Amino acid sequence: MALGERFDEILAAAQKGAPWALEAIYREFQPGVLAFMRARAGGEAEDLAADVFVAAAEGLPRFEGGEAGFRSWLYTIAYRKVGQLRRRQGRRKTEPAPIGDVVEHVAPGDAEADAMTALATEAALARIAALPPAQAEVVLLRVVADLSVDEVAAIVGKRPAAVRALQHRALLRLARTRIENPEDPGSEP
Repeated sequence: MALGERFDEILAAAQKGAPWALEAIYREFQPGVLAFMRARAGGEAEDLAADVFVAAAEGLPRFEGGEAGFRSWLYTIAYRKVGQLRRRQGRRKTEPAPIGDVVEHVAPGDAEADAMTALATEAALARIAALPPAQAEVVLLRVVADLSVDEVAAIVGKRPAAVRALQHRALLRLARTRIENPEDPGSEP
């Protein structure tokens, strides 16, 4: 749900440092930013999403515009954080921890309920993540971030026609994958 008519009031309060307003902005935009990061940055997603909101909080006093402009600005920060991560990863190679070591540190909870709740979203994000990077970024920014073609074009540094073409090719590829793998749980309607 968008902040709508209250956005200007909430933004003004957040720019003055009001905790309730910063929390409202975080609650509104964090799920989408985190989903974008999970699809583009994998295991670094939560840290990067937090970095996005730290950077946004630092730049908030200078931001001018409405809710759509804010959404575009926030995802521009997210897009750049992914680029910074890729550059860092290119400079240093790391070995992932064995899954057994990680499982020992997972907090207990209702894993089955959590898994069932997230299954459809995770399957869709996995399919999108399997697309070529440029196509995946465009689909994530258009669908998850709910940005316009022009906003996405500005973020990724391409022309609007190129963004439309990337989105079209991505959707065709996703549809083709669904037809070719109907038994895959991610292909359920």
